[in-house]
Amino acid sequence: MLHTVLFPKKSSISPSRWDTVIVNRSKIAGMRLRAAVNLLGLSLLFVAPCLRAETGAEGWLRYAPLPLQVAQEYGALPLCIVTTGKSPVALSAASELARGLHSMLSRNLKISSTNCGEDAFVLGTPLEIRHLLPTWKTESPKDPEGFSLAPLVAHEHHYWVIAGGTDRGQLYGVFHVLELVAQQKPLAADLESPSSPIRWVNQWDNFDGSIERGYAGRSIFFDNGHVRPDLSRVSEYGRLLASVGLNGATVNNVNANLHTLDPEMIHELARIADAFRPWGVRMSLSVDLSSPQVVGHLPTFDPLDPEVAAWWKAKVNEIYRAIPDFAGFVIKADSEGRPGPSKYGRTPAQAANTVARALQPHGGVVLYRGFVYNNHLDWNDLKADRARAGYDNFRALDGKFERNVVIQIKHGPIDFQVREPVSPLFAALRHTNQAIELQVTQEYTGQQRHMVFLVPMWKWVLDTDLHAQNRNTPVSEIVEGKTFHQPLGGFVAVANVGLDTNWLHHPMAMANLYGFGKLAWDPDLTTAEIIDSWTRLTFGNDPKVIFIVNGLLENSWRVYEQYTGPLGIGGLTNIISVHYGPGIESAERNGWGQWFRADNKGIGMDRTVATGTGYIGQYPPKLAKIYESLETCPDSLLLFMHHVPYDYMLHNGKTLVQYVYDSHYEGAAVAGSYPSRWRTLHGLIDDQRYNETLALFEYEAGHAIVWRDAVTAWFQNISGIQDKLGRVGQYPDRIEAESMQADGYTTVNVTPWETSSSGRAMVCNRPAPCTLTTKPGRPEGTYTIGVRYFDLRTGASQYDLLLNGKSLAHWTANATLPPAVVDPHPDGSTSMLFTIAGVHLKPRDTLTLRGTPDQGEPAPVDYIELEKQ
Repeated sequence: MLHTVLFPKKSSISPSRWDTVIVNRSKIAGMRLRAAVNLLGLSLLFVAPCLRAETGAEGWLRYAPLPLQVAQEYGALPLCIVTTGKSPVALSAASELARGLHSMLSRNLKISSTNCGEDAFVLGTPLEIRHLLPTWKTESPKDPEGFSLAPLVAHEHHYWVIAGGTDRGQLYGVFHVLELVAQQKPLAADLESPSSPIRWVNQWDNFDGSIERGYAGRSIFFDNGHVRPDLSRVSEYGRLLASVGLNGATVNNVNANLHTLDPEMIHELARIADAFRPWGVRMSLSVDLSSPQVVGHLPTFDPLDPEVAAWWKAKVNEIYRAIPDFAGFVIKADSEGRPGPSKYGRTPAQAANTVARALQPHGGVVLYRGFVYNNHLDWNDLKADRARAGYDNFRALDGKFERNVVIQIKHGPIDFQVREPVSPLFAALRHTNQAIELQVTQEYTGQQRHMVFLVPMWKWVLDTDLHAQNRNTPVSEIVEGKTFHQPLGGFVAVANVGLDTNWLHHPMAMANLYGFGKLAWDPDLTTAEIIDSWTRLTFGNDPKVIFIVNGLLENSWRVYEQYTGPLGIGGLTNIISVHYGPGIESAERNGWGQWFRADNKGIGMDRTVATGTGYIGQYPPKLAKIYESLETCPDSLLLFMHHVPYDYMLHNGKTLVQYVYDSHYEGAAVAGSYPSRWRTLHGLIDDQRYNETLALFEYEAGHAIVWRDAVTAWFQNISGIQDKLGRVGQYPDRIEAESMQADGYTTVNVTPWETSSSGRAMVCNRPAPCTLTTKPGRPEGTYTIGVRYFDLRTGASQYDLLLNGKSLAHWTANATLPPAVVDPHPDGSTSMLFTIAGVHLKPRDTLTLRGTPDQGEPAPVDYIELEKQ
């Protein structure tokens, strides 16, 4: 069934300015939604809160006022906060506790540096607290950044003691208390420590204000070659990071500006570190290994040259004079055109160690990215395999890195695909610190226009047992440093928040940033626990809201995988361009190595030891044996590991190609249910966030159909095998634009062909409006009319839909679609839908679509669709 939706305009996310867009909603509501009907009645037992206007800027730190009856249950909490520390972080902890409890409980708390002679929260290190309260005997945090929370009765007063190993631990303990209250949970004694010392975000921000693979506006750090004058947004970002236990942020692109280490820039960057410091977030920088040559004007950047080593030492000393708590460097080298040690015949270890030695006296670290590969591979070489690169480049260097070097390894061997196996490098580096690199920004997973909750993917990765040394070695314990007894390790995520008010554009995308922080603190948390706490903090504690939001999030990764790239084939996006819409064959016949080697007989990369690239042999023997055999290789990774015919029978009893057809229709149907499920929350969520989320769900429902049609048509074309259910390529409700009577419109081929309904579109390349006219000849009845068109960034075309010469609808093609570059072509990244429902048609009626081009956007059209209501 087709229905009308709203989509935010390019110029604003204001709820008062929307484009009307269409999506094709599934007729299948889904078993979960039907089961929800009875459960949602529970929310009637709760008094609906008075909704306040919200923008999403507060993220999960809303501190929304609790209902009066609930707030009264916290009436025994103290009204005084005693803080024994005077550092900026300790002061932030005390003020945050006062701020949060005041907002949620409408209570004013005073802050004191001495015992206030009444019930109190007491914040400090164990030594400080014992000096103030000698009877406090609670077990101390085991980690400098850990905390304990415990009640204490002393001096005839009741205390809640928040003890941190350091001031950071105090801050994390405060956020824990506030999270409990926000979720309407009781305070209880607790003792927590983070999983590992490195819990960082990477921002791929450029000095000009753009963000590589950023989908939520411009940089919060930089603009026009300089650090922004106003860094209040950076401080708020630091607060968000600290609230989930994150302690580091790399603020510039891994493809680092060559002048990052200029003295003038270091002075500017120190202001960012100042903004982060009150929240215990240490700033780090991405640097280019050629800096000694570019910035220092040396004749070489050979890491073994003594002058180069001396330059790094002097530069690091300069940085620490400006930024005393500087965390260290992230290095990308010998990858995707970045210069590296290979220029001089040196190894990554030799390069990393030179920089690391300069940092050691200051406590800084080097995170050297394991993302080193050749992007000019020979397609004709059947043994060539990009997936092998990480292991091949770093395995022989194990144990040769300095103690403050950490190899930052992407979770999979390719590049943040919707599903790929765990990198075998994790099991290979047994004498080297490791950190896992995840991606919050949805580069290959819908770019924050599609809802994809990534925590289930990350849990699948972290829980994968690599069986190193023939024992249980889950990835989470390897990167924590537990498995191989390494002193450093941890978690890094590419976040790429931007100036969009709600940080990541899609309100639901913030669940990924929150979830990453929670997993970095405690990778044993379950997906369900993380979803539930984020939903409560973000949208409130109403049972109906919790049920619907949790249900939408929990399967969204699987749904996206279904309608894009299942079976381990990869994302199937346009990998040589924008990484967004369908671009299936862009992965083939080039040097990037994301191949799946499809022909009319079969598909998939043969990575077996027996007949393929040998990649599978990089895994420890027990896991390699599972992947090597078709009998035991999981279907979810089949096409990553094996080349098979299209009629290959999966473990579920379906042929490969029929599964592709079915999964895409099933996934698109579930995505089509998102808007109707979300609509059940109208009145329970503030208008702005409700409307923004609904608009994005409506868009995703329509774009999932673009994906469904493109991938299934491509598979049917290359395999020559028809869909058993007769769906693929059969669209009886559509009227192709090129079949309509055209005045001014002309036909163009769409590339790739599968991203339009017939491989073609109609465009208006004259200044005056053009028209397409048709007599649908449908039986009399009420219809929903949908128009699929293409919204390019070059202009804002106008469209008018007329019935028998009378206006039905007018709209402007000016939605903000990713990425933030000009794509002048009609394709799967620019495809949109508009609908109008409740139109009464008769057999002799005439429909006319009038398109008015604008600034190079030729009002392109794909088809009109009529669905009888």
